[in-house]
Amino acid sequence: MHSLPTLAERIDGLLPQTQCTKCGYDGCRPYADAIAAGEAAINRCPPGGEAGIAALSRLLDTPELALDTTRGVPGPLTAAVIDEAHCIGCTLCIQACPVDAIVGAAKRMHTVLPDLCTGCDLCVAPCPVDCIAMVPAGRAWTPADADAARRRHAARAERLARTPAELVRLMADAAEAPLAAEAAAVEPAPASADATASDADRRRTAIESALARARARRQATQLP
Repeated sequence: MHSLPTLAERIDGLLPQTQCTKCGYDGCRPYADAIAAGEAAINRCPPGGEAGIAALSRLLDTPELALDTTRGVPGPLTAAVIDEAHCIGCTLCIQACPVDAIVGAAKRMHTVLPDLCTGCDLCVAPCPVDCIAMVPAGRAWTPADADAARRRHAARAERLARTPAELVRLMADAAEAPLAAEAAAVEPAPASADATASDADRRRTAIESALARARARRQATQLP
């Protein structure tokens, strides 16, 4: 017997699942949780636009609010495109993507899978060589896209929580790029468990800082 969906789940079902964080939360589900708890207004989702606000208003039986445009404005769906000729394979965009829509490996060219890209633009600012641009996707975002993006976002979160060692292997430290060739030629000494944990913490901090810079730069471009 299936249990009835919680209020947060029903709210999450109305959000676009772009996972763009423009609402101020780390994804659509955390925003839904905050709305359900009465901690966030229903007008903080630019991708959802006025239609999303209206749907949330009906669900919660609350007045509609004007969209908070300080967080962005609705627009056509965009997708990230990597200038592969200039990509250095740092993997920072891969780590920033909330739905695993970018494929590649360290020191290898990366590419975006356009059908999976949500247009969140979180990959743009972390790129150290500015080789990522957001371009019109040429299609509309559909409920099927939202459902698929929700699943990928949840699967990514579960994977990263379950295998921190994998996260360490996949993450690149752009600041150490000049030493990459030398480091590749030297056989590293076995790392202790404490050293590995410390390395993981440093890299997680680097990713969080890169995402914070991405959000700050995006907000700065939206100011009048």
